Amino acid sequence: MSEEEKLLKDAKKLPWEDRLLHKNWKVRNEANIDLASVCDSITDPKDSRLRDFGPLFKKTVTDSNAPVQEKALDALIAFLRAADADAARYAKEICDAIVSKCLTGRPKTVEKAQAAFMLWVELEAVDAFLDAMEKGIKNKVAKAVVPAVDVMFQALSDFGAKIVPPKRILKMLPELFDHQDQNVRASSKGLTLELCRWIGKDPVKSILFEKMRDTMKKELEAELVNVTGTAKPSRKIRSEQDKEPEQEAMSEVVGPVPTAESSTDAPPEIDEYELVDPVDILTPLEKSGFWDGVKATKWSERKDAVAELTKFASTKRIAPGDFTEVCRTLKKLITDVNIAVAVEAIQAIGNLASGLRLHFSGSSRFLLPVLLEKLKEKKPTLMESLTQTLQAMHRAGCLNLVDIVEDVRTATKNKVPLVRSLTLNWVTFCTETSNKAVVLKVHKDYVPIFMECLNDMTPEVRDAAFSALAAIAKLVGMRPLERSLEKLDDVRRKKLSEMIMGHEVGMSAVPVQTSGGSVPSLEASEGAFVRKSAASMLTGKRPVQAAPVIKKGGSIKSGANKKSDGTGQLKSSKTIEAPEDVEPAEMGLEEIERRLGSLLQLEIISQLKSTIWKERLEAISLLKQQVEGLQELDQSVEILIRLLCALPGWSEKNVQVQQQVIEVITYIASTVTKFPKKCVVLCLLGISERVADIKTRAHAMKCLTTFCEAVGPGFIFERIYKIMKEHKNPKVLSEGIVWMVSAVEDFGVSHLKLKDLIDFCKETGLQSSAAATRNATIKLLGVVHKFVGPDIKGFLADVKPALLSALDTEYEKNPFEGASAVPKKTVRASESNLSVTVGGLDSLPREDISGKITPTLLKSLESPDWKVRLESIEAVTKILEEANKRIQPTGTVELFGALRGRLSDSNKNLVMATLTTIGSVATAMGPAVEKSSKGILSDVLKCLGDNKKHMRECTLNALDSWLGAVHLDKMVPCITLALTDTKLGAEGRKDLFDWLSKQLAGVSDFSDAVYLLKPACSAMTDKSSDVRKAAETCINEILRVSGQETIEKILKDMHGPALALVVERLKPYGAFQESFESAKVMSVGPTSKSSSRVGKSTSNGVMKHGNRTMPSRAIVTKGSKTESVTSVQDIAVQSHALFYVKDSNKEDRERMVVRRFKFEEPRLEQIQDLENDMMRYLREDLHRRLLSTDFKKQVEGLEMLQKALPSLAKEIIEVLDVLLRWFVLQFCKSNTTCLLKVLEFLPELFDTLKDEAYSLTESEAAIFLPCLIEKSGHNIEKVREKMRELTKQIVTICSASKSFPYILEGLRSKNNRTRIECVDLVGFIIDHHGAEISGQLKSLQIVASLTAERDGEIRKAALNTLALGYKILGEDIWRYVGKLTDAQKSMLDDRFKWKVREMEKKKEGRPGEARAALRRSVRENSSDVAEQSGEVSRSVSGPIYSSYRKNYGHSELQMDRQLVPQSLAGVNGPTDWNEALDIISFGSPEQSVEGMKVVCHELAQATSDPDGSAMDELVKDSDRLVSCLANKVAKTFDFSLTGASSRSCKYVLNTLMQTFQNKRLAHAVKESTLDSLITELLLWLLDERVPHMDDGSQLLKALNVLMLKILDNADRTSSFVVLINLLRPLDPSRWPSLASNESFASRNQKFSDLVVKCLIKLTKVLQSTIYEVDLDRILQSIHLYLQDLGMEEIRRRAGADDKPLRMVKTVLHELVKLRGAAIKGHLSMVPIDMKPQPIILAYIDLNLETLAAARMLTSSGPGGQTHWGDSVANNPSSGTHSADAQLKQELAAIFKKIGDKQTCTIGLYELYRITQLYPKVDIFSQLQNASEAFRTYIRDGLAQMEKNAAAGRTPASLPMPTPPPVALTISSPDFTPLSPVHTNALNDAKSLNVKSDPTNFNLPPSYSEDSRAINALTSSRGFTSENSLGDQRNERFITGVTSGTLDAIRERMRSMQLAAAAGNPDAGSRPLMSMNDSLNHGFSSQIPHASDRSGAENTVQSGVLPMDEKALSGLQARMERLKSGAIEHL
Repeated sequence: MSEEEKLLKDAKKLPWEDRLLHKNWKVRNEANIDLASVCDSITDPKDSRLRDFGPLFKKTVTDSNAPVQEKALDALIAFLRAADADAARYAKEICDAIVSKCLTGRPKTVEKAQAAFMLWVELEAVDAFLDAMEKGIKNKVAKAVVPAVDVMFQALSDFGAKIVPPKRILKMLPELFDHQDQNVRASSKGLTLELCRWIGKDPVKSILFEKMRDTMKKELEAELVNVTGTAKPSRKIRSEQDKEPEQEAMSEVVGPVPTAESSTDAPPEIDEYELVDPVDILTPLEKSGFWDGVKATKWSERKDAVAELTKFASTKRIAPGDFTEVCRTLKKLITDVNIAVAVEAIQAIGNLASGLRLHFSGSSRFLLPVLLEKLKEKKPTLMESLTQTLQAMHRAGCLNLVDIVEDVRTATKNKVPLVRSLTLNWVTFCTETSNKAVVLKVHKDYVPIFMECLNDMTPEVRDAAFSALAAIAKLVGMRPLERSLEKLDDVRRKKLSEMIMGHEVGMSAVPVQTSGGSVPSLEASEGAFVRKSAASMLTGKRPVQAAPVIKKGGSIKSGANKKSDGTGQLKSSKTIEAPEDVEPAEMGLEEIERRLGSLLQLEIISQLKSTIWKERLEAISLLKQQVEGLQELDQSVEILIRLLCALPGWSEKNVQVQQQVIEVITYIASTVTKFPKKCVVLCLLGISERVADIKTRAHAMKCLTTFCEAVGPGFIFERIYKIMKEHKNPKVLSEGIVWMVSAVEDFGVSHLKLKDLIDFCKETGLQSSAAATRNATIKLLGVVHKFVGPDIKGFLADVKPALLSALDTEYEKNPFEGASAVPKKTVRASESNLSVTVGGLDSLPREDISGKITPTLLKSLESPDWKVRLESIEAVTKILEEANKRIQPTGTVELFGALRGRLSDSNKNLVMATLTTIGSVATAMGPAVEKSSKGILSDVLKCLGDNKKHMRECTLNALDSWLGAVHLDKMVPCITLALTDTKLGAEGRKDLFDWLSKQLAGVSDFSDAVYLLKPACSAMTDKSSDVRKAAETCINEILRVSGQETIEKILKDMHGPALALVVERLKPYGAFQESFESAKVMSVGPTSKSSSRVGKSTSNGVMKHGNRTMPSRAIVTKGSKTESVTSVQDIAVQSHALFYVKDSNKEDRERMVVRRFKFEEPRLEQIQDLENDMMRYLREDLHRRLLSTDFKKQVEGLEMLQKALPSLAKEIIEVLDVLLRWFVLQFCKSNTTCLLKVLEFLPELFDTLKDEAYSLTESEAAIFLPCLIEKSGHNIEKVREKMRELTKQIVTICSASKSFPYILEGLRSKNNRTRIECVDLVGFIIDHHGAEISGQLKSLQIVASLTAERDGEIRKAALNTLALGYKILGEDIWRYVGKLTDAQKSMLDDRFKWKVREMEKKKEGRPGEARAALRRSVRENSSDVAEQSGEVSRSVSGPIYSSYRKNYGHSELQMDRQLVPQSLAGVNGPTDWNEALDIISFGSPEQSVEGMKVVCHELAQATSDPDGSAMDELVKDSDRLVSCLANKVAKTFDFSLTGASSRSCKYVLNTLMQTFQNKRLAHAVKESTLDSLITELLLWLLDERVPHMDDGSQLLKALNVLMLKILDNADRTSSFVVLINLLRPLDPSRWPSLASNESFASRNQKFSDLVVKCLIKLTKVLQSTIYEVDLDRILQSIHLYLQDLGMEEIRRRAGADDKPLRMVKTVLHELVKLRGAAIKGHLSMVPIDMKPQPIILAYIDLNLETLAAARMLTSSGPGGQTHWGDSVANNPSSGTHSADAQLKQELAAIFKKIGDKQTCTIGLYELYRITQLYPKVDIFSQLQNASEAFRTYIRDGLAQMEKNAAAGRTPASLPMPTPPPVALTISSPDFTPLSPVHTNALNDAKSLNVKSDPTNFNLPPSYSEDSRAINALTSSRGFTSENSLGDQRNERFITGVTSGTLDAIRERMRSMQLAAAAGNPDAGSRPLMSMNDSLNHGFSSQIPHASDRSGAENTVQSGVLPMDEKALSGLQARMERLKSGAIEHL
């Protein structure tokens, strides 16, 4: 063992510190290696050894021996990987040591030092790291500074700005910018660019740029262009890594795991404000003389002083201080008389707000009102500064929307509209820049303000309010605003929704992040660290990310990726191509040689370095040979190019060597599959210089062309522009352009950015002083012209004239070749990042002119001054010229809209100017004009209708321009429409045909031309010979350019003369001749009539062809020839069905029908549509006959239909609308034979429809009736008669109300005969169908007005019809005839008298008697009618509507009509209430509307006079009315569900609403009626068909509102009883037919839920309405409900949380809570003695117990006193005491009423009744504490009541007595105890005087005490005693019972019940459960039974009158019933 080995062995025994600091370097080396391995073996970061190692490194890393220092750094790296954040305590010392000793060492050492720094950052020792860096950048050795900057760059790039604070780096950078070493400067620039990626360019610019030299600024500006996107951290700190689950096991199996980084959002932008230090401005402000300046008298001095403040405040961040005085001063200056001072002050406020932010919020609120007030100023400068300042205050956070509500509210009420509108604009800005949470918080405050502003008189304010609302809606959505926006009408709502949509469309899409730049690429092997330099950023490429350092077990902690992600990254890069890295990094010659390795022989490289040119030449030749021999050349491209650029390099002087180098590069570029762009960049400058040298020019040009093939000419051109511009050698420029000429010829312009090329030629080439350069540029532009065309001239208009002429000459040499100019060479690489245009034509740049199309310009186009309009049109032309007549479509839609308006200008010169401008815009925009123009072409074509030739020429020029921009096929639809437009005069049509012929002549094939054939053929029959001639020429061109197939198709749709004409034209084209022979024969043959009619100029007889006339005879011969053909064809199709209804969609066709009452002649396109439909749905032989122009064929077709009618009725109904359209067409033609045949067929058709029970739909009526009515005045009497009968038939079959409006429209016809027929028809309808049109009788005014016509026949017909009306209506007819002259009235009088005489002769009675007879018969037969119509007679429990749930079709309507006797049918609408109710009850839904109108009118009148007798009458009939309407609800809804209008539904609901809005009427409705109505309404609310009805959503809303109104106003007791009854399952017959997927159970569940909601609404207000309800009735209904369920079911439901049961318990709970123990006094209708005991009693006891325990019992008195002592549980004598307490409560309530002016009468009456009930109770002994006046008042009142009772008057009829003394109403008097037994005066005093707050109503959850209640019941059932629970209680306290106690009353009550039961022998046999709960118990509405009558009689005999129950409390009401015997027998 050598001495050295021994030394090393011994050293291993030493402590670590001794070993690491040993004097022998080898020992130290070994120690560091061992230390690294120990650290590597540690897996627990909390290992104690790590704490020992930490302090050692500060010395080891400063080792003087370089290899040892490296090993020490390795050990440190291993330590840092093993440790956790605790190690950060050693960071400062170690980092300082590394900075001082390691950054100047060997490259490897520096690299490891940087790795250590990165690990310190990973361990969160960022501050220590940055402190060390601050020292590092101050190192005097530049070599040490660069690594320090690089490691900061790396840390920022990897960990991001969140971990590495940019603020500290920003402070370090300025001193580096001026560093003497260029590498340091380069690195600092790179670091600056990296900062830009993290915190944005603007903050970096504003903080750093002012500290740079200009040159550096320029360099950085240029580099900043390449900094794109936002950065993401690629590496996480250790604590975050440890949170992530280990994934490598998964990675190995599955493959690469997607990184978490990809899903995280980009880091939030760092606020620049946080990056800068605050600056104190108050001190310098003091020194600047500000305070003296602002007080100066001269405005300029004041302005200067404020300007000084503005300047100081413009700093980014102001230090907080006391700015109170400054703000006070500024507030005064805002209102300064001088505008300039005010503007300066406002700007200063804005700057202070931006600089101070939250510290300025108080001052902002102080200044805001003044600023808003100042908005009234109209000076633009002031307005602008105010707007900016207000926005700055909000942006800086000084103000938020919560703070400014009141100020905004004040400002929006300002009298100056400008203040209002600008304030709203500012609020809109604030809303848009606020977050959603703030807006959600305040929108309720702001929306009412905006809504108020919507009604402002000023449009600007309204618009601003809309914008503000839209801004809020955009942020929080429409749902929170629904309630606020309810008041908006439809128009405003629509506008608002459009604005919101506009906002959304306008919002820019979030840019999609590409993973290219931010995801780290892992290149290094384990443990290695690829250094990343900051300087590399300067080339614009993304820096190569550092490979993460590897921790134990192979998991990579430092990056977000695992090791396996490296491969995953490569794979993904194929699918998402990252932009190619085009900027080459620097690489030294050593590095190049190292990378070349064995690729080339070393001798070649050494020879290339030789100074002897021959050796270099030899070496380059050898290199060339070797390169040509390489197999895998693709992998070595870059390194070879780098070698050639370095050796021999571009500075090589020898020409031969240069040529060889270029050849090698050319070979490589042409051979490899992908030549990198960075290689092109490396070579481009050198090659460009070689191009300038004549000796190497050819080689260099060839090389550049090869580059173009490899990477595309676009890239080469883009790079070479800069080189050529900046190069000092002019030859580089001139010869470079010469090469460009050849490149454009070779590759075309499709790959080039033409804008850049033209700019280069204009700015550099043509401006050059060298003639050679200019000439070359001219040649280049000439070649471009060959590909692009004359459009290029627009871009060179501003070039010198001499050059322009030279260019024109060059253009002539290179004429535009368009699509035929094919490039000679192609590009190998596909340029994905360059847009390649196909022809190159549209690659010329287009300018966006949207900014120039200002609102002002558009407004000027609408100006009333023609000069302004003309200037605006010229302004548009100027904009086009400025854009080189090439524009983008952006923003031109509004421009086209404005220009369209000018096409109808009254000034024709302006129209012509507009046409020219439109043509120019189309040319400038190109194909995009079609989408942007909004159909302006049709308006342009209308200008051809002008009679001035000049105007038409302008239009045709505009069409030429349009055609140049878009293809002719896009124009065809508009041209077709224009040609059929009647307003286009003959000259216009001729010009358009000529233009079309000219355009079609230039094309050889154009299939769309066939669409022009029909209008052209139509024009052949034009009156003008010029039009016919032009059309003929056009047809020839159309036939020439259309294909044979397309003409075949179109010929099938043509008939008559048009077809013959086309066939004639086709003769020259022999190919077509045969194929069209049969078609021509079929349709042309029949058109001829006979040779005798040859002379006629109709199209049936003569065909014109040029000037040649072709007689019909020739065609007749053909016709005779075709008979056999036709018959053969007919036989072929006769096996098919006559109608093809399978594909028929009648609904779609009917939707297209325009429903007009007035007839319009069918238009050409309508006739064409009819022909198409007939071909589609009718068999070929039938449609061929019906569409024939020969009437005989048409008659044959009708005969075919006649035969088919009985058997094919269903099919005919399906195509009825098509047939009716054809009949209309026949009515419009002049052939009488065919018309008579149609009129023979139609009655048969309508008879068939009647048999099928089919009625015409609205659309079919709209198709046929207008024409039938208009043509009914035919000039042939026979035709008129048939039409008259047909119309009457239609009226009878279909609804008269449907056809009546069409007949009325006929009264306005211009044809006298038509009007006479229509007047007669009106008479017929009144006579036979009067009831159906009762609502439309006002139209008799039109008939009456005809009595003033000149024509005697019309007058006579009108008088006859009115006489007929008089017969039916009697004197009522005068109500309908309107205002008449005296002459007309006398004529009518005479005619009416004559009618009376005639009726007497015929014994027809008196006029108008029919109406009365009908009314009587309706009343007498009402039950029969009801039975006939399927209505079940109403029982006490309410009507059942199951029969009405059927589909209410037309057959039922028919039945309704037949129910009314024919002789009485012609009755008018209802004239009084009873008749109206009859019509509502028994009329059809449509007829009942008239009755409801009368009812609504009566209701309105009665409501306007509530005290009148009319209301009393209506109250009596109220129940009958509601009953009628309740029955009608189902009928009207069922009727509407058949597809009819929902008008009748709306009327029913409206009438019910008007009824229930009146409390008196609502209260008069009986319980049974209310039951049926509520049931019906709830059922329809649940019906799923309602939303799909006509206006379904409105109906649902109306049902909801009506339901709420019923709950509010109907008798609350009845409502409670009805709703509790409805909680039971509903009878299935009440439901409509079940949907397939829904059971009765689920429907009942929904129904119960609705009922529960209604009960909740009633229960919520019980506290305030407790005295309006009859508690006994409610408790009875609850008792019956619970008994029906039974205990078992209640147990089951309680477990299932049943809603109905829970609701009933809730109602009971609330009643007990409000009435306390007194509730037991309201059980008069509950059989409390039955066995087993009623379930309700157990629940009442349980509630009392629970509420008493919770201290929640409320007394019955209105003051809400609480009786704790009344509870049985609390007081042993509560039996007695509770009776006293209850009576005291009653008295408290009564005295309260007496104390109120409104209720004093009722109160006195109640007190009187109490004295009657309890004669032994001394009332006055209870009034000891009351004043004498009050006692006297009560004494007198009681005496008065006694008199009234004796006289038989009740409170309702009493006059209001004098109100009680005012002083007495303050509080109720105290009472002395009523019973002497067990009285506690203190309790009473407390209970009466202590008022508790009214408790809020809360619906309790289902009781947890249910089980207790049930147990209590069970135990009581098992009790063997005969006494009930109540008796047991009474026995316990029997000693305290006196005659006044509750128990005594109960005893009396029981005996009364028994007595009453004895009076009714059936009572005992009727079980309790079968009791009819729908019986009415109120006196006013009860129909007494036999037993009840006796009770009523007893009441009267005993002298106790029935009284108003609602005025009495529950106890009194109960007792009254018992005494009067009016209680129902149980």
